[in-house]
Amino acid sequence: MQPHFPTRRHALRALSAVLAPGAVRMAGAQQPGDPSLAAADCVIPAKPGGGFDLTCALARDALQAVRPTRPLLAQRYLPGGIGAVAFDRIATGQLGGPGTLVAFSSGSLLNLAQGRFGPHAPSAVRWIATLGTDYGVIAVHRDSPYKRLQDLVAALRQDPSRVAFGAGGTVGSQDWVKAALLVRAAARDHKAMRFVSFEGGGDALRALQGKHVDAFPGDAAEALQAIGGGAAVRLLAVLSEMRLGGALTGVPTAREQGVDIVWPTVRGLYLSANVPDAAVRAWTAAFTEAVAAPGYAALREQHGLYPFALTGAALSEYVQTRIGAYRQLADELGLRRWKP
Repeated sequence: MQPHFPTRRHALRALSAVLAPGAVRMAGAQQPGDPSLAAADCVIPAKPGGGFDLTCALARDALQAVRPTRPLLAQRYLPGGIGAVAFDRIATGQLGGPGTLVAFSSGSLLNLAQGRFGPHAPSAVRWIATLGTDYGVIAVHRDSPYKRLQDLVAALRQDPSRVAFGAGGTVGSQDWVKAALLVRAAARDHKAMRFVSFEGGGDALRALQGKHVDAFPGDAAEALQAIGGGAAVRLLAVLSEMRLGGALTGVPTAREQGVDIVWPTVRGLYLSANVPDAAVRAWTAAFTEAVAAPGYAALREQHGLYPFALTGAALSEYVQTRIGAYRQLADELGLRRWKP
């Protein structure tokens, strides 16, 4: 039997019903009946310019493509702990409702694996959809003396403290892990590296642009976005299994350069676990329909992502599997884990 996917009309009708005036409730915010509640929010749990920002932008554009009469998602920034503040507020009911989506990434799952999102289990939210996958990159300033990844590895091998990495998150974040894995590939202790913490990739890339840090172990999409805006950034390697096309054509993988690091960064959205099942079904149907729509592939590529679309039980299973793998990695790197 072929799986049943809701038609565009049915998906959008259901979503419109969920998001009708009076349907969305936010603790301490508008009251039922307020006309402004007809529009939904996509919460960006970081400062502007990073991967969460592009996730919400893609979600907005994808839904608008199948409902062109009006914008559906308003972007809203809620920085703090690279997603920790937003997750805690959603999990505790301080923020949420059928119309409040929050962007997440593989980095969010890594933080959950370490208990860095507070005393909350992954089941504290409903995982709605993934929109695509990004890949890690190692980037430097255009004028950097490190012309190849091997140059950077050689510098780390000589003295890991001579290279200042700058990226989003603190110790244990996915950008920190990428830097740690690179230092380990240079046969040095990752605990000796220098890492400058920023609230998000946007701030880190601005620091790289100003030559305040030496290397950016971030993600391709946010780096390409900065380069497209004129940033003097050069990509030394992409952390993918094989070379990628599009704007990354010509960028060698780390594996090609003798460094066995692969780091995909899945990007998607979650919703409060306390919303009605009807809202979960409506959002799931809307994104299932949106990512299958003609033109979505081009839209996803425009935002620098590669194919990776999951919803429903498949997404929940993926989340659990990745969190298990990240817990093992955290143990290998000597990271302390807090149990929810």
